[in-house]
Amino acid sequence: MLKRGKVIILALTALLALAGTAAAENREGAFTISPVVGGYLFDGTQHLKFSAMPGIRFGYNFTSNLGVEAFFDYAATEGTGHNTAIGPGASANMYHYGGDMLYHFMPEKKLVPYLAAGYGGINIEPANSRGIAKGVFDWGVGLKYFVTEDLALRTDFRQLFYKNPDTLYNYLFDVGVTFNFGGKKPAVKAAAAPSPPPPAPAPAPVAEPEPLVVPAAEPTPEKMKYCITMDIEFTIDSDAIRDQYKPEVARVADFMKKYPDTTAIIEGHTDNVGTAEYNLALSQRRADSVMKSLVQDFGIDQSRLTAKGYGLTRPIAPNTTDAGRAKNRRTDAIIDCAMVPKGTLDELPEQLCMVLMVDFDSNSAVVKPEYDKELAKLADFMKQYPTVTATIAGHTDNVGSREGNMKLSQKRAEAVVKYLEQKFGIAADRLTAKGYGDTRPIAYNTTPEGRTQNRRITAVVDCVIKKK
Repeated sequence: MLKRGKVIILALTALLALAGTAAAENREGAFTISPVVGGYLFDGTQHLKFSAMPGIRFGYNFTSNLGVEAFFDYAATEGTGHNTAIGPGASANMYHYGGDMLYHFMPEKKLVPYLAAGYGGINIEPANSRGIAKGVFDWGVGLKYFVTEDLALRTDFRQLFYKNPDTLYNYLFDVGVTFNFGGKKPAVKAAAAPSPPPPAPAPAPVAEPEPLVVPAAEPTPEKMKYCITMDIEFTIDSDAIRDQYKPEVARVADFMKKYPDTTAIIEGHTDNVGTAEYNLALSQRRADSVMKSLVQDFGIDQSRLTAKGYGLTRPIAPNTTDAGRAKNRRTDAIIDCAMVPKGTLDELPEQLCMVLMVDFDSNSAVVKPEYDKELAKLADFMKQYPTVTATIAGHTDNVGSREGNMKLSQKRAEAVVKYLEQKFGIAADRLTAKGYGDTRPIAYNTTPEGRTQNRRITAVVDCVIKKK
């Protein structure tokens, strides 16, 4: 029997290699409830049959590593032909109760192994004879796999030993679920520094929303260097250019048309969700998508463009948060600077664009008062430029059905359109409402924070050209 216990312990320990790297789930200060079901194996000298065993555990985590758990187990068993105390076929009830201390290893992982040891009591009550009640020590191992922040699958193995009058060894194993309530959510750890990337074809200039003007390095006092950059973020697992970034592509195209000797390297990047091989292919598709738009939509000669995917190797933000991962799902453009005569910069156009973000409560299309100022800015912009139009795009998280989310997102978009019409007097024919449901997430729906970001409105407004 001891040999069997060692095999089970080794099998559970081997599962450590499967541990994931999600946010910490075994929370400090959390209360837990765990219904379980398993089996109970008696010492051979007791001559009692192996039995099914339901049970319940109630726990509390003092820290993310250290916790305590009270338990109660029940098994209905029968005596075998060798049991002279109970008799063959005679029934008996077993009650096991007490408490364990638990020590969790790697609580920041999705897969959390732990050690357990404790003390309690065992009552064996035969139907036809006097029962026993003994104090019992136990020790063992367990494993939790967190499906969500508040729900984990679990499995346990314990060895029990007590005197009656010789030392008896019993074994139990179980599987179940653990529900977490409350507790402190762990602080997000900074991502490890990425390994140095291979040298880029050219140093990437710092991304800015408007063209940069810096003194020329060449000894020609009558010249200035005029540079432009591009930075586009993508929806999760997508290479489609979002509507709000199409003016950014157009801005780069206008620059390259004005200065036909310039070339550009379009670099695609991803976050760290998924395999390195898949992300490398996805980043290449993103770079190709921007290059294709410049060629097909704006007539830039393909010989002036190079597309290169770098996958997850060049993050610009930690991949430990939804906001960081969103920044890493991007394309950058490394574009030649143009040499222009001094004085011409006063004639260069300025693009005026506006992108608006409005968040919603779950399953709600009500515009919250806190966004009144943001909507007022949009209304003022449209009043200042009366020829522009706006597409109000509604989005949801992935909670609920696809059809229901599509209808909810349309309601959200229409609510904002109605708000702009009734409160600010924007003409209805200048506004379009479009619902996209949960098809365009900007964050992962695996956390409450990510789902909040996905319940949003994006207003994509026409750009206007204004001379400086």
